[in-house]
Amino acid sequence: MVAKFYKRPSPSLELQALHYLNPRTKLSTSDLRTYEILQKGYLGERKFYHLLKELLSSDCIVLFDLLLTSNGTTFQIDCILIFQETIYLIEIKNFEGDFYRKGENWFSVSTRNEIRNPLLQLNRSEFLLRHFLQSYKYNLPVKPYVVFVNNAFTLYEAPMQLPIVYPTQLRRFINKINSTRSILATQHERLANHFIKHHIKGTPFGRLPEYNIKDLRTGVTCHRCRHFMVPFSYRKMRCQNCGDTEGVPSAIMRSVVEFGVLFPERKITVTSIYEWCGGIFSRSTIRRILYRHMNLVHKSQLSYYEFRWD
Repeated sequence: MVAKFYKRPSPSLELQALHYLNPRTKLSTSDLRTYEILQKGYLGERKFYHLLKELLSSDCIVLFDLLLTSNGTTFQIDCILIFQETIYLIEIKNFEGDFYRKGENWFSVSTRNEIRNPLLQLNRSEFLLRHFLQSYKYNLPVKPYVVFVNNAFTLYEAPMQLPIVYPTQLRRFINKINSTRSILATQHERLANHFIKHHIKGTPFGRLPEYNIKDLRTGVTCHRCRHFMVPFSYRKMRCQNCGDTEGVPSAIMRSVVEFGVLFPERKITVTSIYEWCGGIFSRSTIRRILYRHMNLVHKSQLSYYEFRWD
């Protein structure tokens, strides 16, 4: 028996866009805060993913980052574990610091500010997931949990019966799941594919700052520290900040991905990538790399390139 990972954690389009915009423009305090929250959430999902990869041995299916619609409402799920007779609904939190409960309200100890109660969010997701399953004639029961993955998290005044898994309990929680009897059948595979089929790509929740390509700094950013790189040799680039080096083809294709995320309505052409990279590569070099890694679409007035998805 082995766990099957059908869908792994992936950064949202909103997080990707803010990640690419950050070194190229001055983000507002609010946008930087959003970027920090999204990045922390994604890192928390990756931490839980790697822990599952290490410890999970049951016959089950794992899916991360689902965006679904149920009863006319869109909802997001961090992680789902499909077992023979149960679905585990996991809300992953990467909170850091000390918190306490007062009734149904949660507060930060350091600031005394109220934070959003993750159990209310879990209850909402559970209700909508149950409705989603029922509408497609799936009758598996749902067991919901909020999982805290940051070792620096502490919650005071919390009753023991809450569906919460603390950082010190993570390994025991997964080992307990492993003891669940599970033999998957075709219907479970069909359910997993059903989730993927109805997953909404992109996110309606994201609110990106307004930006214009003319106002953004062009050039190639370092994939490690996000500072800008300069040509080091005919075949390599070097970061001006951390000294990391990268091959020219890789640097160009990363820049193409950035361009595609930030400007999905624009065509990817030799000229657009030449300008986006700040003119540091020749057009012939860019043309050769694009032709090698992308599909060329011939048009009478303008030829452009598309990503290969096969």
